[in-house]
Amino acid sequence: MFAGFADLGTGAPIILLLGGLSVFSLALIVYKIAQLWSVTSKSDTREAALNSFESGNLSEAQAKATHGQTPANRVLAFAIKSLGEGRSGAALMTELTRRGNEEFAQMSRHIRLLELIAMISPLLGLLGTVLGMIQSFQELELAEGAANASLLAGGIWQALLTTAAGLLVAIPAAVGATLLSARAERGAQVIEGAIAQLMLIADQPSR
Repeated sequence: MFAGFADLGTGAPIILLLGGLSVFSLALIVYKIAQLWSVTSKSDTREAALNSFESGNLSEAQAKATHGQTPANRVLAFAIKSLGEGRSGAALMTELTRRGNEEFAQMSRHIRLLELIAMISPLLGLLGTVLGMIQSFQELELAEGAANASLLAGGIWQALLTTAAGLLVAIPAAVGATLLSARAERGAQVIEGAIAQLMLIADQPSR
């Protein structure tokens, strides 16, 4: 194995680095999928909480909202509790916005790392290719007229391997970052929708 890496010359450290980035990015993607899988779920508990709030049963509404441990449910439960304690107006909306932003920041956490990996991996691969090409032409110069086409082709093949490795790391990271960002944004929209529904109910003249 190590002999094979040694054959890559200057590209060996970059291949090892890209391998580490690949393992890290795939593990991070799995972790974020598990974290964001349920951010849009528990819509039934939110609906039940809103119905209870509309009926005037605040304690039951808060309990139902708290039962579903999703970002939207947590913010909704706090909003119901605050309205029940008599809080309202701009101060409450500011606090709800802050809590919503915190939930979104938590959902978006580490996605920037995937974007960074997707950006630098092709550059690392290209760097490995350039270094490999330099090494190949140096060997060609040292061989003077004794070098043959197979020697040069072998050096170029090894050099281009780092570019391929960089792309293989970057593509899953880029796809994962895009899909996970969309999932986090969808979770934020669910929070906004739940709070908007609650405020519409709270502003009804009969309340």
